[in-house]
Amino acid sequence: MKKIILLGDKSKKKIRETITKLEPLFRKKAHLSIIDISDEDELKNVSADIAFVFGGDGTILSASRKLYSKQIPLIGVHLGKFGFLAELTLQDIDDSLERICSGEYVVSQRMLLACKVIRAGQVINETVGLNDAVISRTSLSRLISIKLYVNEKIVTTYSCDGLIVSTPAGTTAHSLSAGGPIVTPDMEAFAITPICPHTLSNRPLVVSGNSKVEMEQISESKGIGLTVDGQVYFDVKAGDRVVIEKAEKKLQLIDTQTRTFYDVLKEKLNWRGQPAYDIN
Repeated sequence: MKKIILLGDKSKKKIRETITKLEPLFRKKAHLSIIDISDEDELKNVSADIAFVFGGDGTILSASRKLYSKQIPLIGVHLGKFGFLAELTLQDIDDSLERICSGEYVVSQRMLLACKVIRAGQVINETVGLNDAVISRTSLSRLISIKLYVNEKIVTTYSCDGLIVSTPAGTTAHSLSAGGPIVTPDMEAFAITPICPHTLSNRPLVVSGNSKVEMEQISESKGIGLTVDGQVYFDVKAGDRVVIEKAEKKLQLIDTQTRTFYDVLKEKLNWRGQPAYDIN
């Protein structure tokens, strides 16, 4: 029998009740552990074949960082608002659990980013992320200036509300709402998207995932910070550099092959074909 862990934020009633309801079903099929996503100590020592993550995309983002070193394949169960990363709904659980326990799935890999904040030549903070790293203002409503380097070569200086560097997985998140491109998850690339640039010719840019991307914050204004995956925050001062590269390891995601990436796009973004006009 496979070793399975159920992960979720137990402080949320819906998630807590859902996991409690499904626990007997999982115990019939696998060796089971149930862990709160906020339990850092238990997550450090966890060992499993598969982790079922209950919640929205935010819970999956959190799990991808906290289980980064463990390389446990994840599968999301959608209980949130949007669910771009979640593979399953509650209605899928019975059939999908049977197939997963029988080994009828593939493991797809998603590129992660490694992010460092460098101040006066010293690394003062670092983390990994699945979606994006964003420098933006946090208080006063004024433009900030950010120099962009790719492979240590200057690209341009943005005057903008912020700058997003996203993985392919992150191109359907904050970057998309800022006008960035959608990049398929099988690619290894960074999408660089300015937020409300003052110069309208500053357009999104896609570079190789093997690139070293640097953002230098040159504004003297206070209240500017770096946010990774919308969950990890660091203050950024004038002269600080944020260095982003492809992480050493990748996220392992369970794929039941019941729908394609394009099926998800059509569903989540409400894409439709050409309207059927009545010309009679």
